[in-house]
Amino acid sequence: QVRLVESGGGSVHAGGSLGLSCVASGVTLSQNDNFGWYRQAPGKQREFVAIVAWPMGNEYYANWVKGRFSISRDVAKNAVFLQMNGLKPEDTAVYYCNIRRSVDGTNHWGQGTQVTVSS
Repeated sequence: QVRLVESGGGSVHAGGSLGLSCVASGVTLSQNDNFGWYRQAPGKQREFVAIVAWPMGNEYYANWVKGRFSISRDVAKNAVFLQMNGLKPEDTAVYYCNIRRSVDGTNHWGQGTQVTVSS
């Protein structure tokens, strides 16, 4: 059973930084699998933030990230991280860790972690 566990959310003032972590268990990532982050703000649809592609580690970001966020991974720990700098109130959302398996398109989600940015 695939399990994703996020940690690291919290509350900061605008301009601050937060780091998120996600550890996966019950899965061995393979060619063309993606491991990354999405977010959902109140009253809005879930949206893409950033992913890292397996196995080469290519990184992809939403256009609005504009260099403020950085995704990284630890292959040995089956983990991905999201460093968020220059946070804005509009970044307030629940951030979800995601694995998308290329073999069948299955998406696995974590429980989400709240990020709140105050002005």
